[in-house]
Amino acid sequence: MSYILIADDNPDITSILSLYAEKEGLEPVVAADGEEAIRLFNKYNPVVVLLDVMMPKEDGYEVCRKIRAKSDVPVILVTARGEDFEKIMGLDIGADDYIVKPFSPSEVMARVRAVLRRMTKNENEKEKNANILRVSNLEINLEEYTLSIGNVKMPLTKKEIETMWTLASNPNKVFTRDNLLDSLWGFDYYGDSRTVDSHIKRLRAKLEKEEHPNWNIKTIWGVGYKFEIEG
Repeated sequence: MSYILIADDNPDITSILSLYAEKEGLEPVVAADGEEAIRLFNKYNPVVVLLDVMMPKEDGYEVCRKIRAKSDVPVILVTARGEDFEKIMGLDIGADDYIVKPFSPSEVMARVRAVLRRMTKNENEKEKNANILRVSNLEINLEEYTLSIGNVKMPLTKKEIETMWTLASNPNKVFTRDNLLDSLWGFDYYGDSRTVDSHIKRLRAKLEKEEHPNWNIKTIWGVGYKFEIEG
């Protein structure tokens, strides 16, 4: 269930917005003051928040500050006053949008859809970026299981790409042979550290076909390997 928190001390407004929210497939949670808004936010973890600025106990600005301190959930401020300095203050404290009363409920829902689209896009970008690692002229893409140096895709095996991801995502960290063996082959793999040495040797031979002066896989004698960034 996706919840929308609607915080306003005017029951006519919360009633009509709740009706329109339900048509959007959102379950409305209604608060009549700022303190209740915070309590309901913590309880229901809504996907979007509509906040009236002028509310009893705690105003919308303060509620927005408290929400923004713990969450990136989209927040839309609603106010009867449309002065520029109030809009700027609302946006500065972390609101995603600002609506001035009187408003059309349809417009409010259009704004809600817009901030949710932006949120979804940002989350998708974060997820995508979490699977792509770039260091100098090196790019590793775990979604496509590719590794490129410059614009050249290197003919690496799945295990070789995973090895490079493990090393390059922890620059200058030394991995023992046992660390790499356990991480890449699993604790129950029947083999020894020479497997890692042979694997790194083949990997290096492939990587050396393209220039990469700013990074390298360095051997730490008697210990293991690290991804070293130079310069």
